[in-house]
Amino acid sequence: MKTKIIYITILMCCLSFTSCESYLTHYLGDQMTVEEVFDKRETTERYLAQVYSFLPNDKNVLDNMVPCSDEAYFSWTAWVNYISQNDGSWNPTTNNYHTWSNYYKGINQATVFMNNVDLCLEVSAENRKIMKAEARFLRAFYYSMLFRQYGPVFIWGDNTPDLTIPNDEVDRHTVDECVKFISDELSLAAADLPLKITDPSWYGRVTKGAALAAKSRLTLYAARPLFNGASLYKGMKNHYGNFLFPQTADPSKWDLAAAAAKEVIDLGAYQLYKTTTGDTPFKQAINSYSGIFFELWNDELIFARWDGDGYSWGVRAAPPMILKEGYGGYAPSIKLVDTYPMGESGRYPVTGYKSNGTPVVDELSGYQEDGFVDNYTHPIDGTQIKAHHSVIGRDARFYASILWNGMNWINTFNGTKLVTFYDGGTSSFNNKTGDFVKVGYMFRRMSDPRNDTENGKWGKFSWPFFRLAEIYLNYAEACNEMTNRNEAEALLYFNKVRNRSGLNNIEVAYPEIIGNQALFRELLRKERMVELAFENHRYYDIRTWMIAPQESNGPRFGRELRAKNFEDSWKRTSEICSPIVFEPKHYFFPIHQNQLNEMKNITQNYGW
Repeated sequence: MKTKIIYITILMCCLSFTSCESYLTHYLGDQMTVEEVFDKRETTERYLAQVYSFLPNDKNVLDNMVPCSDEAYFSWTAWVNYISQNDGSWNPTTNNYHTWSNYYKGINQATVFMNNVDLCLEVSAENRKIMKAEARFLRAFYYSMLFRQYGPVFIWGDNTPDLTIPNDEVDRHTVDECVKFISDELSLAAADLPLKITDPSWYGRVTKGAALAAKSRLTLYAARPLFNGASLYKGMKNHYGNFLFPQTADPSKWDLAAAAAKEVIDLGAYQLYKTTTGDTPFKQAINSYSGIFFELWNDELIFARWDGDGYSWGVRAAPPMILKEGYGGYAPSIKLVDTYPMGESGRYPVTGYKSNGTPVVDELSGYQEDGFVDNYTHPIDGTQIKAHHSVIGRDARFYASILWNGMNWINTFNGTKLVTFYDGGTSSFNNKTGDFVKVGYMFRRMSDPRNDTENGKWGKFSWPFFRLAEIYLNYAEACNEMTNRNEAEALLYFNKVRNRSGLNNIEVAYPEIIGNQALFRELLRKERMVELAFENHRYYDIRTWMIAPQESNGPRFGRELRAKNFEDSWKRTSEICSPIVFEPKHYFFPIHQNQLNEMKNITQNYGW
């Protein structure tokens, strides 16, 4: 490589053939040559840290598609309207959630690091090998993030961007080419990465399990209908004349997805987080689920992002009016609330909705939609409240996650405070903007009651990119769909997730699931919605399953918070929440106009 007059700031250009300056992001002092950067351990390690810096921050809703999905209703994020409440103004010039250029910066910096780290003789050969594998993982992970948002993309391979390539020669590689490259890269990275990080000061760095978990998710997506023979994308070609998407479904891709998930499981390095904290098994189940976030670097986490300041998330997940700072902008959808299973029967209570939002209730579940109990004892704090029947008898994850209208907010430092969201009929909720509870519920799972929020101590997170419960559900789904369906394995790993929350086996709750592939598929999708709630899965799950037109389209309901009394505030209404919109073009984001200007012949996504 010619580096004597090529500076490190120049080498960081990526896919910007006409405006390279927009991709220059990393400066290690004044212009440094490659030799200077990789001559010293310190600058080499700083460069690798910079490659890590492009990881998404799911606590930041600009990196997180949760508010754009059917699992949530975030009143504060006005830009979400472009995505989930499309008013016709979302187009290739919209900047919100645009990640293309950011990830390609990270991809290019990873490649520069991989191609030059061996120049640093201050780092041992073994450590250079591991550092190179870390960069290889990060590069593949960034490609996978682009892939799930935009579909197939352009793959640079091991080359740094060649600015002499004519614009009209650059177009997207096919789905199968992208999946093969990313999958192969993750396997190569896994071969050289350590199984565990033993030094606490290095927690959060990439491991073998992280690479294999990323491969599990990638191959699962590739097996699902969106990337595996979807009729919507048949005939779509790049300018080389290659079909961008598979023209027919390949059932064997489910076998690859099952094998990839099992490879993570067989490492034996991870276990579902469980705690004995709590004076009953049910409280222990509640604390086990919430503790995934609060018990830092626990053994369920395969790859996670450390966040030492929970303010930006916590303040908007805290109830308004009763706290010094509590904005209430982040809330679950009533559909998510309805999906949590019943604790005793283990059945998912709501099977669908009538046109007016009335839930269709599974009579065998034990769920009641109407009426109240005057002296209900909350299973977490033991306080007695007047409770709507719908919140009684749910599974542990419900109580770990959902704060409802009329419930007590418990905090170690603030004591017990009653939370109500209805306003006595004094205002028009549907005209209000900003932080506001419009659904009748809030999502409390990431709000640790041990945090002294009144004094600005909002806690810490190990926010998971990958955790074992996801891998179990990946494996269960793939086993259900693979060419030689493995129902026994599918049930085993489905039940491992359920049992952690105190639920019975799925075949006990639903005896009719045995031999019923379609029912297993339906119930596993509900389980993913609950278990992985607010972890940035649902938006992509319903798209890759291609069920978004049914699940993410139409009016959204909440409780009647304009009521003048508590009882009436539990009625359902669609007049407060805005509808959610899905069109066929919304399966993928449009490639941004900036990229279209630079790469004149790149193939735009369907409908844009």
